[in-house]
Amino acid sequence: MKKIKVSNNVIRRMPRYLRKLDELDAQGISRISSSELGNLLGLTPSQIRQDFSCFGEFGQQGYGYNVSALKEEIAKILGTDRGYNAVLVGVGNIGRALMDNFCFSDWGCNLISAFDVDKDIIGREINGVPIRSMDDFSGFLAENRVDLAVLAVPKEYALSVTDVLTENGIKAIWNFTNVDIAGPESPLIVENLHFSDSLLSLSYYISERNDENAARAARLERQKAAKDKK
Repeated sequence: MKKIKVSNNVIRRMPRYLRKLDELDAQGISRISSSELGNLLGLTPSQIRQDFSCFGEFGQQGYGYNVSALKEEIAKILGTDRGYNAVLVGVGNIGRALMDNFCFSDWGCNLISAFDVDKDIIGREINGVPIRSMDDFSGFLAENRVDLAVLAVPKEYALSVTDVLTENGIKAIWNFTNVDIAGPESPLIVENLHFSDSLLSLSYYISERNDENAARAARLERQKAAKDKK
């Protein structure tokens, strides 16, 4: 596998490839061309070939890609075979929804513990994952290998919990707090999930489409009026 600097845009597309290949494999499809894969994902064949070339040569001219083999290679690229350990901090609405509905192990992570301050849920398990007190948080991090943290605490606690994580050597955070927790010079690897950003992006695209439709309707109306005058 090649080891080169890969752009963020390419990295962002790799999980899309993995999900689609997983679907195709489940459907019993054994091979696919870059054109066919591009049609399914709304990408050009050349874009797909360029993306894959960052990591190696996976296809054969005239044959395309072996779906199962390519899925396995991309899974390795994304590190799903490395068995990373994760902890979840904050078992409120978002944290509980993740524990109930998101299967971390399907994507290469072992969720080994969750932490909260609510005495009513401390000591319970959700899908086999124990919920511990925040009083035990630092000690647990010191005594166990934890590769990443899922942060789902109220936003006023985001920075203080991040400090505890960094003090204990945690380098990666999946952040659901709606607070930016690391500056550009920080050694932390942070994936921020801002729900407002997604909603506002959707709002923009709705507005853009509505404006295009309104402009089209106005143009047709002008054309109709011009014909009527004749």
